[in-house]
Amino acid sequence: MTSHAIVTGAAGILGQAVTRTLRAAGYVVTGIDRAPDAGASDGGSYRGDVDLTDPHAARAAIEAAVAENGPAAALVNVAGTFRWETVGDGDVATWSLLFDVNLRTAVNAVRAALPSLRDGGGAIVNIGAAGAIKAAAGMGAYAASKAGVAKLTEALAEEEKDRGVRVNAVLPSIIDTPANRTDMADADFSRWVTPDAVASVVAFLLSDGASAVTGACVPVTGRC
Repeated sequence: MTSHAIVTGAAGILGQAVTRTLRAAGYVVTGIDRAPDAGASDGGSYRGDVDLTDPHAARAAIEAAVAENGPAAALVNVAGTFRWETVGDGDVATWSLLFDVNLRTAVNAVRAALPSLRDGGGAIVNIGAAGAIKAAAGMGAYAASKAGVAKLTEALAEEEKDRGVRVNAVLPSIIDTPANRTDMADADFSRWVTPDAVASVVAFLLSDGASAVTGACVPVTGRC
């Protein structure tokens, strides 16, 4: 039986890379995103217009994915966003936004997927950020939300290890995307991490080769 993986934030650059990599590894992938239906390529499906900050919407989307493609063997929480602003001059509403999009979406997806994952001893990988370890100026809200992702990962790993569900996170530094190249045009892009490199680490953490790994937050930082 082909394993089923659910990827949130599947319409983004990293979400697309994770989806391609998991399909190449033999998974049937269901992509979930706030973006409208982008169409499904071979070996999976896509559920668009899903607000993962709403627990009811998250549960409905994941239950529909399981009904369509079978029990989930893997959940990858890619959904997220970024804002740069200083604490003193920024808007406190940014903190709510980033905690909603970066952390609440992961919590809602996890809670919705856990019954299926427990049935098959599945695995979860959350996308955190290297900034959760050491935040730079202008990254207070973002880093705090991603630190929440790291702590969610650690706590959930402890809660689920006796049920056979492994939970890990990857902590990328700057990812080489068109948007980041535009925002940081003078940077040395060769030092950044490619989406495919991050996706490869995600695939490893979901694989049998990582069967003894849970509760890990793995930095994926290239030469940054």
